[in-house]
Amino acid sequence: MRKRMLAIGLCAAMVMGSAAGCSPAKETGETKKEGTASAETQAGKDLEGSLVFAIWDNNLMDYIDENDMVAKFQEKYPNADIEVEKIKDDSEYWNSMKMRTSANQLPDVMFNKPFTLSRFKDYLIDLSDLEAAKNNELASGYAIDDKILGIPMTAGYEYVYYWKDLFKEAGVEVPATWEEFEETAQTLQDHFSQKDPDFMAIALGAKDEWPDYPYMEFMPALQGGNGQNWNDMAKTDAPFADGTDINKAYNKVNSLFSKDVFGKDPLGMGNDQVTSLFAQKKAAMIALGDWGLQNIKSGTDDVSQLGTFYLPVRDQKEDPYRVIVQGDSFMGVTTHSKNPELAKAFVEWFYSEDWYPGYINYVTSASSMKNFTKEKDPILAQADELQPDKELVMYDGGGDQFQSIQNEIAFDYKKLGASMFTDGFDLKTQLDELNSKWAAARTKLGIK
Repeated sequence: MRKRMLAIGLCAAMVMGSAAGCSPAKETGETKKEGTASAETQAGKDLEGSLVFAIWDNNLMDYIDENDMVAKFQEKYPNADIEVEKIKDDSEYWNSMKMRTSANQLPDVMFNKPFTLSRFKDYLIDLSDLEAAKNNELASGYAIDDKILGIPMTAGYEYVYYWKDLFKEAGVEVPATWEEFEETAQTLQDHFSQKDPDFMAIALGAKDEWPDYPYMEFMPALQGGNGQNWNDMAKTDAPFADGTDINKAYNKVNSLFSKDVFGKDPLGMGNDQVTSLFAQKKAAMIALGDWGLQNIKSGTDDVSQLGTFYLPVRDQKEDPYRVIVQGDSFMGVTTHSKNPELAKAFVEWFYSEDWYPGYINYVTSASSMKNFTKEKDPILAQADELQPDKELVMYDGGGDQFQSIQNEIAFDYKKLGASMFTDGFDLKTQLDELNSKWAAARTKLGIK
């Protein structure tokens, strides 16, 4: 077996040094027993070379370690050599990929998010011909110029995790509207902070900024039921004006963030810390994706009182209860790969019965594959039981025009959300300034 775990420091070294200097040392692998080879096995033997597979997902890394992914792949591709490169988190991942794009040193296989596919589209190979792409429920919905540049590993849903026993003690029920959500949070804070001044009705981790994404990134799409919200914003000069979905959503977020329901110092703790505190019932709620369930479980021995509901963005109970769904972790093959056919074979194998079913049953996320379905974890399924008539909104993170404007004016919705916790923050002023900058950027960039 040949495998190497690389730290982010080595990633930087790869950019500064030569590609050859970062290649794994050649070792002797186990000899595969010879027999009557099928066509598939023979094809595997015909493919050889080295691959770098770059990831940031801790859960995937754990599963790779525990199940010896490299050795399993080499059972079909004995002449393949794989480096599994683990980067600290997604922020450092994108910084690394950006540098390596310029240095012509992208890994053979990389992951993308919906909003980064267009960013790397010129460096990704079309995977439309793969069976993995054809069997994926979401891949074609994220195609760019009719090309499938990444195959989503999971179908992601967003939840509010909560402790039922804390709700019961405070005398509150699962909220069904935004107003009820705010009121529930305040009641919880008032009740438990009397005996624990550090208690948080809602755990957030705003120090990292990105954890406010359920509110700042997804709520505009949920407000109007429009998963293409960011792309539509690129078509207008005043997307933040009164009455727009993003204006309505951000006013709701600002109203919530201005309350004392996030503890004494919401900007003083990051996601890992507040997730751990939530697992210890030092907080009553936390908004995270389905991937967050494993992180919560790792911090407690008892999840019998753990429940979920979908973030209630609607104004009235008669309004549609909208829920975000999105493809996540889009596996793609880069144009920098020296062994693109082997890289495509690895992607095909990853989504085959030899690997994918075990992985998708290991994680809490929903399956994205039509040929490998999966029931939701009972804790996550509670949200569906509460809202059987929910309206799904397939989220798109914004295409080229949106990202061009976003980069031009340095619009960072997660940073904007974190700034709502600072003294003197004025949302109207911020949105008015964004409108002015947005219109100027559209003119400068020639976007119509």
